[in-house]
Amino acid sequence: MDKKLLSILVCPVSKGALEYDSQANELVCRASGLAYPIREGIPVMLETEARVLNTDEKLRSNNN
Repeated sequence: MDKKLLSILVCPVSKGALEYDSQANELVCRASGLAYPIREGIPVMLETEARVLNTDEKLRSNNN
């Protein structure tokens, strides 16, 4: 994931910061509890496409 792109993207729901999860290939927003998929290198920043984080994922710090 391009670090410059990641630095300007925010969650469309909460406007919070996003973390890149390289294992799941997702952009994660802990504030909204959503994970946005990255398909063919393009972040899909639609709430309808996002996955809801479970409780453990919301609390975990991502170090990827």
